[in-house]
Amino acid sequence: MTAARLTEDLALRFARIALGHVRREYPNKPDHTLAGPQDARTPRELHPIFYGSYDWHSCVHSYWMLARLLRRYPGFAAAAEIRALFDAQLTPEKVAVECAYLAAPTARGFKRPYGWGWLLKLAAELSLLDDNSWSGTIAPLAEAFAQRFRDFLPLATYPVRVGTHFNTAFGLRMAADYATATADDAFAGLLRETALRWYVEDSDCPAWGEPSGDDFQSSALIEAECMRRLLAPDQFLPWFDRFLPRLERREPATLFRPATVTDRSDGKIAHLDGLNLSRAWCWRALAGALPEGDARREVAKTAAAEHLAAGIPHIAGDYMGEHWLASFAVLALEEEP
Repeated sequence: MTAARLTEDLALRFARIALGHVRREYPNKPDHTLAGPQDARTPRELHPIFYGSYDWHSCVHSYWMLARLLRRYPGFAAAAEIRALFDAQLTPEKVAVECAYLAAPTARGFKRPYGWGWLLKLAAELSLLDDNSWSGTIAPLAEAFAQRFRDFLPLATYPVRVGTHFNTAFGLRMAADYATATADDAFAGLLRETALRWYVEDSDCPAWGEPSGDDFQSSALIEAECMRRLLAPDQFLPWFDRFLPRLERREPATLFRPATVTDRSDGKIAHLDGLNLSRAWCWRALAGALPEGDARREVAKTAAAEHLAAGIPHIAGDYMGEHWLASFAVLALEEEP
């Protein structure tokens, strides 16, 4: 199966996948530090909302995807089931338990920055629904993660440039949508200032280390997408010219070759399907930022299509990818530039 846009049929397929695992508690890979025997609890006890989908962050971005699909197709066949899920799960009592988890000293670095960014992305999406009561319910948890960004970013002298969960450009990029949704200019300013401090001097990106064997993000392209999202066009375009100066010639070549996936039952190797989808998302957004008539637009659009074609057929089939890949497919197909 290939697709160039999110259709209602495809949205229903993705929704059914997510609805099948957001409340599936096991198998589960907790990111949990025990300070004593009292902390040995089940995933559902620790996280009464986001206990499914194999791990907390995948559950969060599966909720984001369901909210996005509901906004895109409010009358589609899965809409009632999504609303029922949100009514049952996004309650003040359960949000309070999720917030309390963060208060423990052992949880200071919990899901930083990947899960932080996705939770804020979810909150932003919920605020855009016609029925945005769930947005108000989740607001205390979202604000707790926004405050974590506020506390952490001034301390973070250096960015993290890997292609996995620890990539800081991804965290800034997702948090930016929350800053916009909440009209928090101060938070947006902090994200922008941090991106400039970390990345403004970067130029002639070689991307020679991509992909590593368990990447699901392109460290080069997510940095570019972060800067596109946070900078005005008159700031971004000169920076982008310097950052990828030979893009028109499809260089660095490694950014244009979809990753090869040899074993989708291996969770780390299966990350590479996500790399193809996240590259498609970034290439599509970057193409939209380039001026009409710029030859690089078509180069970027073609790269997006090639990566999407490599990733879309493998959304389901093995739980190591099935518990998360659909979210990145929706980013690649649907995220507004």
